[in-house]
Amino acid sequence: MAPETTKVVPLTCHGHSRPVPHIHFSSIVDEDQYYLISACKDMNPMLRDGITGDWIGTFLGHKGAVWQARLSSDATFAATASADFSAKVWDTHTGEALHTLQHNHIVRAVAFPNQVQPQILATGGMEKKLRIFDLSRSTGSSSSPTDGSSSATPPSYEIGAGVHGGTIKSIVWAADPSVLITASEDKKIRWWDLRTQSTIGEYTVDGVVGTCELDNTSTDGVLSVAAGKTAYFFDSKSPGTLIKSVKTSYDIASVALHSGQRRFVTGGSSQNDTWVRVWDFDEEKELETNKGHHGPIWSISFSPDGKLYATGSEDGTIKLWKFTTGPYGLWR
Repeated sequence: MAPETTKVVPLTCHGHSRPVPHIHFSSIVDEDQYYLISACKDMNPMLRDGITGDWIGTFLGHKGAVWQARLSSDATFAATASADFSAKVWDTHTGEALHTLQHNHIVRAVAFPNQVQPQILATGGMEKKLRIFDLSRSTGSSSSPTDGSSSATPPSYEIGAGVHGGTIKSIVWAADPSVLITASEDKKIRWWDLRTQSTIGEYTVDGVVGTCELDNTSTDGVLSVAAGKTAYFFDSKSPGTLIKSVKTSYDIASVALHSGQRRFVTGGSSQNDTWVRVWDFDEEKELETNKGHHGPIWSISFSPDGKLYATGSEDGTIKLWKFTTGPYGLWR
């Protein structure tokens, strides 16, 4: 059966001057509106309209490459992980940094729980430590007027000391707010229970870990992981449970699933493979090859309504690809 999508020219979002290692969509916020944030090695994460890709603002303050950026589900807060040994939490309306969370090494991953105006943040990176910060207990300007508002780091605690054998590259909060999932350079995907502060499941992937993200087009809780030449699909609600893995003939850096359409998309991981491929989830067949990027595709995600997907690349651009029939957004 032919895919329902039509060959369409992607929208290209310019503005970054260096590679884009990560992009992330909010949930649908008002009526049909949603937002997109991009991390970039130019130190300047950007907020965009998720449907049109139009630039809304740039979060200024990091002094090193930004490796990952995420929006809270309601898009009120943003969080960024940086090579300047910090994570920051931002107000998306004013662009102000609300918290600067100091670390002892490069921060690669941040995650909010799926809550409105979340008050906790998980971080990880080259320290190999999974940390949980309590943003509600920041000693801000009200309690210490001499300090300036975001100088005091909120309290944090570490989970699973010594367990991660490599850099933490991604953190995902499961639907259950007491369960976190980490993907590490030691090739392990781990499920953590915050109540016991211990692992409750793990799975070893075959190859370098690329993206590790939840399917945001449904509440099924499918976790998609790219590693080596394989796309792995896990049941995030059942620790360590693999639904299926699809081995491709390409090295892939990124993967995203649209469970309703039974499709997934992958991004190439080398300068020789800069293509986006659309696959049939059930038949495990390649349906489309989409050209446009000029570098590896480090991040890929469907919009929350599933009608487009976005890609972030080494080439410094973000592209939006229509994934529905008929007009949508700027596609007429």
